[in-house]
Amino acid sequence: MKNIVYIFLLITQVFFAQNGFEKGNALYEKGKYEQAIAAYESVLKSDKHSAELYFNLGNSYYKLNKVAPSIYNYEKALVLNPNDSEIANNLKFAQKLTIDEVKVVPKVGFAKLLRDFTAIYHYNTWAWIAVAFAILFLGFFIGYYFSHSALFKRIFFFGMFVLVSLLLISVSAAIFEKSHFENERPAIIFAEITEVKGEPQKASPATLILHEGTKVYVKQVLGNWKKIQLTDGTEGWIESSTIKEVK
Repeated sequence: MKNIVYIFLLITQVFFAQNGFEKGNALYEKGKYEQAIAAYESVLKSDKHSAELYFNLGNSYYKLNKVAPSIYNYEKALVLNPNDSEIANNLKFAQKLTIDEVKVVPKVGFAKLLRDFTAIYHYNTWAWIAVAFAILFLGFFIGYYFSHSALFKRIFFFGMFVLVSLLLISVSAAIFEKSHFENERPAIIFAEITEVKGEPQKASPATLILHEGTKVYVKQVLGNWKKIQLTDGTEGWIESSTIKEVK
């Protein structure tokens, strides 16, 4: 009986979430962006998240010239679907509305090469690639074991060696990319204007002024303060209430 009730509640929740999403889309098409936002956010309250939902939310906020919320939702959409070019393109348009111009300091050396390589795919994709190589390895092993030809045995043996190497690379890439994903804490400034302090206290002099929509990375939390880093490497302390973490 409990299982039946649970299934019924789940189906009902999914139905209302889908209904809210479609309602938001209809309102968006009519240019009723504030009402569309309310419909989309009602879906989020039911713990239904998707890249498409956050993308539509970002579009709605962008139409209202609300910089921080639009960038925030585009970033949320990219977390769920990092290879979507349309989301990335709309994010770039939204970022043009920001006041702060923070340069991106490129990484160099082996760390950059490693990151560029693992960033080609999401860690889940790397995991599936590893599974595919494992299956191929099993096939080559069976071929090697049952083959009676010396030539084919050499081919299968060499193939097994190559596949093991590729398997280890893909597993390592998945682990590295997952670690990077979990340790990276991007956030968007929601306050219209906020001060970056040298120390986590209000009496500390401001070292930098930032405006809404700017992307930062959270490095440390201390009480009501968060240590942040900009893409140019600049660090400082900011009040927790002024930013909203993407993940």
